[in-house]
Amino acid sequence: MANDRPPYAHRRWTTNYSAPKFIFWSAVLAALILLLLFRSPPPDATALERRAVEAWGGSVWERRVLDSARSSSGSPSYAAGPGHLSILVTGAAGFVGSHVSAALKRRGDGVVGLDNFNNYYDPSLKRARQKLLEDAGIFVVEGDINDAVLLRKLFDLVAFTHVVHLAAQAGVRYAMKNPASYVHSNIAGLVNVFEACKAANPQPSIIWASSSSVYGLNSKTPFSEKDQTDRPASLYAATKKAGEEIAHTYNHIYGLSITGLRFFTVYGPWGRPDMAYYFFTKNILKGKPITIYEAPDHGTVARDFTYIDDIVQGCLASVDTAQKSTGSGGKKKGPAQLRVFNLGNTSPVPVSKLVSILEKLLQQKAKKNVLPLPRNGDVLFTHANISYAMQELHYKPTTDLQAGLKKFVSWYLDYYSESGKKNS
Repeated sequence: MANDRPPYAHRRWTTNYSAPKFIFWSAVLAALILLLLFRSPPPDATALERRAVEAWGGSVWERRVLDSARSSSGSPSYAAGPGHLSILVTGAAGFVGSHVSAALKRRGDGVVGLDNFNNYYDPSLKRARQKLLEDAGIFVVEGDINDAVLLRKLFDLVAFTHVVHLAAQAGVRYAMKNPASYVHSNIAGLVNVFEACKAANPQPSIIWASSSSVYGLNSKTPFSEKDQTDRPASLYAATKKAGEEIAHTYNHIYGLSITGLRFFTVYGPWGRPDMAYYFFTKNILKGKPITIYEAPDHGTVARDFTYIDDIVQGCLASVDTAQKSTGSGGKKKGPAQLRVFNLGNTSPVPVSKLVSILEKLLQQKAKKNVLPLPRNGDVLFTHANISYAMQELHYKPTTDLQAGLKKFVSWYLDYYSESGKKNS
């Protein structure tokens, strides 16, 4: 009806534009439409991968999602606790995501995975993790967190009690080569996940992966959640810091219950090939040199290495202590829980000691190139204060670097010897 038009509609279109201006703005609008229609795909996605990502839907696919989401008790129940939950895990074919998904399933929770299988590192490793999960009864949906239609479909099918959001563009140094991938995944992707959770009814509780990198150029140790995090040393760190601020916004406005986890240098079996302990192992075995960075004046570079099983324990404790979101239909009904925890081992180890442990386990000396730490976003040290996590989550890491690397090396040798797998 004519009188239903917004009051500004008539004024908008009766503005006296000249013909040249009209032609100019029409051309700009057309260019924007073409850009949206033919814009390049997200970074690191090949044409084949994009087609696979788009291949979701249908009755068989829906049945697999529903079966995977069903807990051992038969239906999701927030109040009943562990073994009765229904959880969406993003980045499920990733290192931490695959371990967390498997642990949740083992205790009886329903788990649906989501992963886009990008090629930041060898996708065959992600496929191998996917097979392990599917053998355990976990369906890993192939799709991107930026696909709002897919997320909406998943939430329409399943009343998820929790979302464990671990999908992200990882790595500090890679940000210098492909900064757009970090904004795409770590900011836009995070917002898309929060939007889906905001719109869901009931809203799930959210546990998501921040990073120890947010401490940036902090010189006070050990790093505490109370410390300032406004001096990031890398774009990766900046996107994770931005994520924490975005989390605060969605908690404040929409009543989403959100827990952020700052992981400290996670390592272990099925790890990420871009991590130092992983490619050190590869190069030592191949007789290739490894580069060890040192601080100014031949100082030590150290990391708070945290074994994967300890990280999983912290993730599950975060799920179990997460309170319900308080929103409904995208509107906040009351105050909601907002937390951030350090998950580390609280025992920094020099990288040189990491190498010496690997040499003993591999029974082979490393060819070392020692160089000054470059300006590539890396920091000199990390050290977690875990007192808050110990208090609230009963988090207590139990695996030291020697024991953890022994388990990693055993897995590595087995994985790459099986069926002639190559690690080029």
